[in-house]
Amino acid sequence: MLLTIDVGNTHTVLGLFDGEEIVEHWRISTDARRTADELAVLLQGLMGMHPLLGDDLGDGIEGISICATVPSVLHELREVTRRYYGDVPAVLVEPGVKTGVPILMDNPKEVGADRIINALAAVELYGGPAVVVDFGTATTFDAVSARGEYVGGVIAPGIEISVEALGVKGAQLRKIELARPRSVIGKNTVEAMQSGILYGFAGQVDGVVQRMARELADDPDDVTVIATGGLAPMVLGESSEIDEHEPWLTLIGLRLVYERNIARS
Repeated sequence: MLLTIDVGNTHTVLGLFDGEEIVEHWRISTDARRTADELAVLLQGLMGMHPLLGDDLGDGIEGISICATVPSVLHELREVTRRYYGDVPAVLVEPGVKTGVPILMDNPKEVGADRIINALAAVELYGGPAVVVDFGTATTFDAVSARGEYVGGVIAPGIEISVEALGVKGAQLRKIELARPRSVIGKNTVEAMQSGILYGFAGQVDGVVQRMARELADDPDDVTVIATGGLAPMVLGESSEIDEHEPWLTLIGLRLVYERNIARS
C-alpha cells in the first residue's frame, strides 16, 4: 500500500493506493499547530479503520509520498516519517525530487509542489497541452505544454475566500452556504450571493481558460481542461470549458512521483 498526503492551506487530503487504484481517501483540516506526534495519532486513527491495514501504524504501508504548501506541516510530517515510518521509503516533494516535469518559470523554486504534481498527473492521464484548474483555498490555473512542460499559470482568490470576504466586509451581508440557487436572478440576499459566487466563478473559469488555451496551442480545442480540488463539483455543471474532472489528480501525481524516485530506483 502507498500512502499519499497532499497538504493544502485549508485541507489535507490523504489517499491509500493499492497499485494504481486508490482504495481509500480522507480529507481533514490543515492545522499548522499540530505536532508530529499528533499527526501520527491522527493517521493511525484514520488508517486503523481500513480493513486492509492492521492496528499498528505503518503495518501494510509500503511507501509514503507527501507534498505540502504549508512549510511547518511539511516539517512535522518529515518527523512523522522518521519516527513512525523509519523503515518505509518516503518521498517528500521539494526541490531536487525528480518529477520529470520541466518548469519554464522565471524562478522554478517558487512554484508550489502541488501544482507541479498536478501537471505531472495531467500529462500522464490526458496528455498535453492541458490546463489544470484546482479549486482550493485559491483557484489556480496551470498550463502544461504538448511536451509536458509546466509553462506557467494563474492564481485567483478561491471560492471559500470570496464567500468569507463578502460576509466580513459586507455590512448587510453574511456568511452563506455554498449551494446552487433556484435561479440566476436571486429572489433574496442569500440566493443573490450564491448566484454571484457560482456563476461568477464559472464565468471566471471559462474566461481565463479560453485566454490560456489561445496562448498554449495553435488550436485552442487541442487543450484539455481538467478540474480538481474539493470545490470543483460546484462549478462543473456551469462551466463550458472543463473537459475532465479528476478529484484525485494530486494524489495520482504523488503516486507517480513516488514511482519515479523510489519504485524505479
